[in-house]
Order: sequence, then C-alpha cells, then structure tokens
Amino acid sequence: MRIIGIDPGSVITGIGVIEIINGSVKVIDYDAVKMSSKESIPSRLKKIYDFCTAKIKKYKPEEMSVETAFFGKNIQSTLKLGQVRGAVIVSALNSGLVVSEYSPREIKKSVTGNGASSKNNVQNYIKKILSMKEDRILNDSSDALAIALCHYYNSTNIMQVSLKTARGKNNWKDFVEKHPEKILRR
Repeated sequence: MRIIGIDPGSVITGIGVIEIINGSVKVIDYDAVKMSSKESIPSRLKKIYDFCTAKIKKYKPEEMSVETAFFGKNIQSTLKLGQVRGAVIVSALNSGLVVSEYSPREIKKSVTGNGASSKNNVQNYIKKILSMKEDRILNDSSDALAIALCHYYNSTNIMQVSLKTARGKNNWKDFVEKHPEKILRR
C-alpha cells in the first residue's frame, strides 16, 4: 500500500510518500513546493494543486492523509490554511484517493509518543523510524512523512493498542511478544 502525506502550508507545502510491503515501511519520495508570500493566494493554490496532482500521478498512492487546520492567533493564516487544505483535498478526490485527516497533536503523538513534540523532534524520529540517511530535510517534508506514517499506524491499529505502564499489567515487551506482526521490520 502507498500513502501520500501532505503538510499543507500557504508558503511551503510538504509532501511525503511511503510504501508498506509486508509490514515494512519504505520512503518513496519527500518534497515540498515553495512559494513566495508575495504571490497571490489563487496563484499559490494552483501551484499546490498542480504539485499534489503531479505527485499522485507519478507515485500512484491508494490513500492520502493530510494535517487538519489548527486555530492560531492569526485568523488570516487560518483561513489561508483552510484554502490550501481545500486544494490538496480536491486534488486527492479528483485522483480517486481516500482522504484521512489528523490533528497536529495526533500526528506528533503517533510518531514520537508525545503530542507536544517540536518539529525537530518529529524530524529526528522520522529519520530513525524510516532509516533515512539525509542530514537535512525540510521540516515540512518530514512532517508530511509523519502524517503518512500516522495514517499507516491508525489504519492498522498499531497505535490504538492500550499499553499500561510499569504497574505490571502490560508493558512494551509483553506487547511485542503477543503482537509481533504489528512491529515494523526493516
């Protein structure tokens, strides 16, 4: 199965494509489209739509995952982000993809175990989980890979297993022994 993850942004939109074969996750592509904040929003939306559509045609994923909008202090930024998400989602739907949405907190928690992780922390985890050798990767691209990985984890219920800590009922070692099929192998 191939999953494309999108980190929507009105200046930089990140994209990450992963493939899962027999429980093993492989990076297919990661990239970003960068635009000037001086460009008009309609022009940027077209670039984002065209970029996503080209990546979908090239890599033929079955599903798309995208980060939900978050509500910051600046309403204009939130509105622009909503427009970008719309362009991304329409690109996916026009290409026949199933679209899933995840909150920033949910994405961070699925990758790092902490919903309040920094972008750098997410990037470090992504590099380790996906065995990436790259020294520099844009945060937007690593976030897009994290979004795709979050979708994989959620679609296979890997992250939805309740693990109770140290009081002896369940721990990570017990989980691994009981569910070896849910552990990513490289």
